[in-house]
Amino acid sequence: MKAAVGGNIGREVMACLTPGDYAGVLLRESGDDERERVSADHRDEATLWAGAGAQYLTGNPDCPPLPSPAPLATCAQGAWLALAALSAGRLDPRFPAGQLLGERAALLGLHRRGAISAGGACRLLDCADGQLALNLARDEDWQLLPAWLEVSVDSWEGVAAQLRTRSCVPLAARGRLLGLAVAASQPPSAPDGWFRAERFALAAGRRRHAPLVMDLTSLWAGPLCTDLLEQMGARVIKVESAGRPDAARQGSPAFFDLLNARKQSVVLDLSGARGRRQLRELLACADIVVESARPRALQQLGIAAADVVAAGNGRVWLSITGYGRAAPMGEWIAYGDDAGVAAGLSWLLHRATGLQAFCGDAIADPLTGLHAALAAWSAWTRGGGALIDVSLCGVVAHCIAAGAVGGATAPGRVEPLPPQARSPRGRAPALGSDTAAVLSEFGIG
Repeated sequence: MKAAVGGNIGREVMACLTPGDYAGVLLRESGDDERERVSADHRDEATLWAGAGAQYLTGNPDCPPLPSPAPLATCAQGAWLALAALSAGRLDPRFPAGQLLGERAALLGLHRRGAISAGGACRLLDCADGQLALNLARDEDWQLLPAWLEVSVDSWEGVAAQLRTRSCVPLAARGRLLGLAVAASQPPSAPDGWFRAERFALAAGRRRHAPLVMDLTSLWAGPLCTDLLEQMGARVIKVESAGRPDAARQGSPAFFDLLNARKQSVVLDLSGARGRRQLRELLACADIVVESARPRALQQLGIAAADVVAAGNGRVWLSITGYGRAAPMGEWIAYGDDAGVAAGLSWLLHRATGLQAFCGDAIADPLTGLHAALAAWSAWTRGGGALIDVSLCGVVAHCIAAGAVGGATAPGRVEPLPPQARSPRGRAPALGSDTAAVLSEFGIG
């Protein structure tokens, strides 16, 4: 049995988008019509964006920070309100969820840098016919540049010089085939929806008990999603590969703790048959599986998401990708900054201000983490049996569309605040510290 569905805010008609409006839209689209439980919040985007610290991170360093070209902070707050409505009182609807957009920058001391992302790995570069966002987040990305440009380059200046005489679209297509995170800055297009769901098993009926979550994700969007699920009552087991653990462990310890405290840590040797078998057996114990790999990565381990869902009793598989699981986009790499550019944020910002700049810090990551948590929890409580596909680019496109429908955000006169971060709820466990106990608990040898 297989049925695909998706949320699409383009069907909604609103005079002025508020967080409460957006929460209601998300709940309807995800199948939970719990609008009466949504707390009222009528704040405008200018107030929320400035208070979130995201405005502080947007624009050139020697100029005043820029307002949002879309209701991004409104959507973040609305997604939080929707989660709070389903959380049985575990999440405080008064929490300023826009803060999640800037808390990595707060912990790392990041600032706005115009056409250079706040984190420094992504840049907006001029091409002959537009701009291209190129994200060189990994050391191996630099090694791909000669194959991409067909000339040896070892600096950002060299890359920029090569791009000036070339066309954006062919460059983006070639870069994606090689495994680079690259996107042309382009006008936003109508989104198909912020998620897609395929049903591979019968729903198990409405459920109230907390789920067991296997977290295979890394970096920001996925760990934020599973952290939110844990706050809503789920037990979360973070499963990492011994050969390739979460790269965020090499970054800010405070940021890693923020997203991964109160999760158990399991590490498996996925290079061998035993570790792969252990992973399959762990996934068979899960109520919700959350992963952020390209589809072929798990297929190479002998794991098919559809089969895992079909074999479970109302299991939910949540996949977080850059552009969705469908070919060929499913194999495209994306991070939060370039995914925001691909959705149209930098194009909108340039049209409004004349400046080339990124919006916030890896903005697609926290927005996607919030939306993905809602999709997973809603699907689980309604009986599961589905594979949910949430993409970074799709979530941002959905938020942009919310502004197009609800009215564009205005600059306002709110003093932008620097980004702030929550205090971690403890220390994240050391890599693999719970492996033996968890495998023993589930009878996995």
